[in-house]
Order: sequence, then structure tokens, then C-alpha cells
Amino acid sequence: MLRHSPSFALLFMTALLFGGIAPSGQGQEVLDGIAAVVNNEVVTFSQVRELVASKEKSAKEIYRGDELVAKIKEIRLAAINDLIDRQVILQEFKSKGFQIPDYFIEERLSTIVREEFGNDRAAFIRTLAAQGFTLERFRELERDKITIQEMRRQAIRGNLNITDAEIAEFYKLHADDYGTPEQLKLRTITIRQTGEVAAKRKMIEEIREKIVGGAEFGDLARMYSEDDKQEAAGDWGWIDRRTLNESLSKSAFALKVSEVSKVVELSGSYYLLFAEAKKPAQTKPLKDVKADIEKGLMQLERQKQQTQWLAKLRKKAFVKMF
Repeated sequence: MLRHSPSFALLFMTALLFGGIAPSGQGQEVLDGIAAVVNNEVVTFSQVRELVASKEKSAKEIYRGDELVAKIKEIRLAAINDLIDRQVILQEFKSKGFQIPDYFIEERLSTIVREEFGNDRAAFIRTLAAQGFTLERFRELERDKITIQEMRRQAIRGNLNITDAEIAEFYKLHADDYGTPEQLKLRTITIRQTGEVAAKRKMIEEIREKIVGGAEFGDLARMYSEDDKQEAAGDWGWIDRRTLNESLSKSAFALKVSEVSKVVELSGSYYLLFAEAKKPAQTKPLKDVKADIEKGLMQLERQKQQTQWLAKLRKKAFVKMF
């Protein structure tokens, strides 16, 4: 019985994308076009379509008209460049006479069969066939994927060293990212401007008078509020300035602790805001975030080196896009 394995599906698609090649079978019988040439190798439109299918589907759910057309062009151009990068990497690998040992690929396949198919190799091969792939083709895709990963790894020159001065400078420029913003524990009462507007205005003014006179804000919110916080006695919990729209947020954060706002009229409703408590903005000290900053800077340096390395590979290759 054929087993369907979500994890294997992910591995399979990863191999497909890194290989950048469409499966054998009916798909190859369709007349294809050339999207780019990299030295003596071509990048086909079928490879591009394979790479962008899921992204284009998502784009069609979000964008329309000219915006969709522009987004599709952006996605396809990025895919073509990605496939060109992969091709120049694979060609560089071959030009240096490097090889991935066969046993390494077999170990990889054995791991997939063991972990994803319960050591049922026949089920694994049937799954490949259902996707239009032979076992040999899948080996090639895995080999390409491993090759690209290893070449990218070797593009990093030596041990990366991020200095304390670099970490301190980054922290200085991005200190706001390593803390919590000012917070407010808020309650609200909302009265909609439906029916007799003057009566609604009078109603919320009277509610405010009761609160100023000592009535519990939460009790009155539970009795009168006309929003989804009514059952929670108007309680929003702890919020920051991004939780509410700009107008309400400005009014809320201007309050002192235990202060009720004046009536706020906005978008067809009247609001009363009550500040139960406040927390000032806090920033974590450098010593607490140093390791995270160092890790992030090292990742940025790896990306920078790989980008420079790819640019050099492209520069010495013949690349033509159609």
C-alpha cells in the first residue's frame, strides 16, 4: 500500500526546487521555451513554472489587474535569477573537478526511505513514479541539492569574527528592537450612534458621570458597552500604541492611571477609555541580547559573502535572459 508522507513531500519539492528541473514524462513532451542561457546550459520556462507555481497561486488570491501582472512578473524574474544562480554554482562545481561520492547520495536516499517510508523502498519508488520521476532522476536532484548547499557553505571565507565594537554599534542603532514598548492596561465602553443620536450622547455622558462619582468602570462596561469586550467588563488587557487606531491610542495613552477619558467620538461610536495601569517602555541591556546580535550579524555576513561570491560566478559566466 502506498504511503503518503507530508514530510517526504516537503523533501521531494525541496529536491525539485534545488534541481530546478521538471519531472520526466508527459511534462517534457510539451514544447518548451528558453528563459535563459548560462554558458552551454539552458533554463527553460517549464523550470520557471515549476518553481513559481505556488507563489503565483497565492498572488492571484491577493492581487488583481495591473498589480497582479506586475507581481507575477516580479515572481518569475526572481525565479529565473534563482535558477541562473543554481546553474552557475553547479557549473563551478564541475569546473573544479569536484564530485559528490555515490555512497553519500545512497545514504541520503536510505535515510528518506527509512524515516519517511518505514524502510519500504517499493513504496518510495511508487511515490516517485506517481510524481513522474524515476529513482535515477531523484538521485540527480538530490546530488544537485547537496552540491549547491556545499558550494554555498564553502563560499564563506574562514571563521567569521564579529567584534564587540560591531555588536555595540548594532545595539545602539537598533536598541528599540530589544525591548518592550510602553504598555497600558485598558478598559473601554462603546456606545453605537444608532437610533436617537442625542439620546446616545446623553447616555454615555451619564455613564461617565457615574464613573467619576465612584462607580466601577468594569461594572458599567458589562451593563452598557456595545462591543465585543462587554462580557469581559471592557477589559483589553495590556496593549501598546499599535493595538488601537491612532486616534483612540493617542487618547488612551494620554490618561493617567485610574483616569477615565472624556467622551471620544469616532467612526459612528462614542467611547470611554479607562487606564487601569501603565508600564513604561523597557529596553533589554546589551549583555542580555549580545549573543542574539552576534548570531544575526554572522548571518548577515554569510549572506554578504555568498552574494559577492555569486556575483563573481555570474561575471565570469555567459548569461543571457530572454
